[in-house]
This record gives sequence, structure tokens and C-alpha cells, in this order.
Amino acid sequence: MTKILIVDDEQFERELLEQIIAERFAGEAQTRFAENGRQAVETASLWNADIILMDIQMPGIDGIDAGKRILAQQPNCKLIFITAHSLFSYAYEAVKMGACDYILKPVNADDVERSIRRSMEQTETTRQLEAMAPVAGDLSESSSYDKTTLLMNNVKQYLQHNYMLYGVSLDSISDILNINSSYFSVLFKKHFGVNFVDYLTELRMNAAKDLLKDPFLAAADVAGMVGYESPNYFTRAFKKNTGMTPTEYRRSLSAARKEGGQS
Repeated sequence: MTKILIVDDEQFERELLEQIIAERFAGEAQTRFAENGRQAVETASLWNADIILMDIQMPGIDGIDAGKRILAQQPNCKLIFITAHSLFSYAYEAVKMGACDYILKPVNADDVERSIRRSMEQTETTRQLEAMAPVAGDLSESSSYDKTTLLMNNVKQYLQHNYMLYGVSLDSISDILNINSSYFSVLFKKHFGVNFVDYLTELRMNAAKDLLKDPFLAAADVAGMVGYESPNYFTRAFKKNTGMTPTEYRRSLSAARKEGGQS
């Protein structure tokens, strides 16, 4: 059962999140509470929490500082930050420092469920990939097609659920599989027909195109949500992929909607 720690200095918010989790994850998750950042760090460690829903703005140790301390002790813990619109830049920083997602206040039950589900999937795909390390270490030029396909299907699933994390790279996956990164690069291109960077970029660009449909999301925010620390680098990558900047792409969507409404 997944252990979810709810951290918020407001009792109403804690109870609301607990109710959502009880309704959407009955039999799948158990919850505990922390009222501030200090309690969050202590409880996360003692209880070995899997997922933490944490408000950013709290007295004393705020959510960002608490999150850094928790990840230093438990790097596999999934952090989901909760923030008001006025603190959106803080949420962006949260993702940069290792959080897997953030939710805007007032919280929406569907957003909470979606974010937790994604965190669960990230944890599960990482576990599955770690389990493939013996298979990866045993691969050779003469290995069967089925064995290689099994490994790469796990890699594909892992990337689909983790592409938005800043730490995802050819080297990070090679480390999980405990194999040489150059060898993994050859295997990857042979199986997928493209190199690792291009494959990851395509996943991120497709996600970015979907996010850019939301007119309230700035391009810089979209960059952070699909795994880019630098908004400028994201803009260059997006233009290379689509032939348009994110702003131009958004304008093209708007024009297409207007044209569709007139026809």
C-alpha cells in the first residue's frame, strides 16, 4: 500500500486532501499528516513515505527547504507541491530541485488523483527497470530478440512516465540498469531507430504541444513541466522540432480555432 504524507499548516487543507485520497485511492493508499516542514522531514523519514503532498508556503521551514532535506535522505520519495497562483514561480523551482509535480490551489480532486497516479506510475516503472538490471547485464550481440525487446519495452515505459524529470538521461538509465552507457546507447538506437536524446525530446515536445493549449500557462512554465531547466533552451528545442517558437505555435492554435469556428 502506498504511503502518502500530507503536509499543510491549515487543517482544512489537510482534511480536504485526505478526503480526496480516501475517495479516489480506497484500498491503495494510507495517509499521515504533518503541520509544518520540520514535522514533514521527521515523519517522511520515520514512516518511510512514498509520496508527499506538501504546501510550499508554510511558517518556519517552508515546503521547498523541507523537500530538499527529504530528497537528500530519500531520493526515491515522490514530492508533489501545492501552491497558489501567486507562487507559481516557486512551483517551477520545486520541479527544478526534484519534485515530480505540483498542483495549484484551490486543489481539484481530478488534479490530485492524476498527480498521485503519475507518481505511483513513476515509482512502479523505476522498480520494473531496476528489476531488469540482471537481464541488461547479460545482453550480448548473440542475445535473443525477445530478451532485448523485453528490456527496451521497460525502458520505453519508464521514459513515458518519467520524461518530465530533469534527471532523466542516457547515463541515469544506464546507472539503473548497471550497464555501460555507450553500450546502452547502441542498444537503444538499434531497437528504436533513433538516438536516446531525439526519442526523449520527441516525448517532451508532444507533451509541450498539449500543455501549450492552455492559454494560462506561460512558455517558461511549460518548459519546466516537460523537463527543461532553461526556458531558452526549451524554446530552441521546440522551434527545431516544430519550426515554430512556443508563442508562434500557440498563435497557430488560436488561428486554427477561429478558422474552424467560422467554417
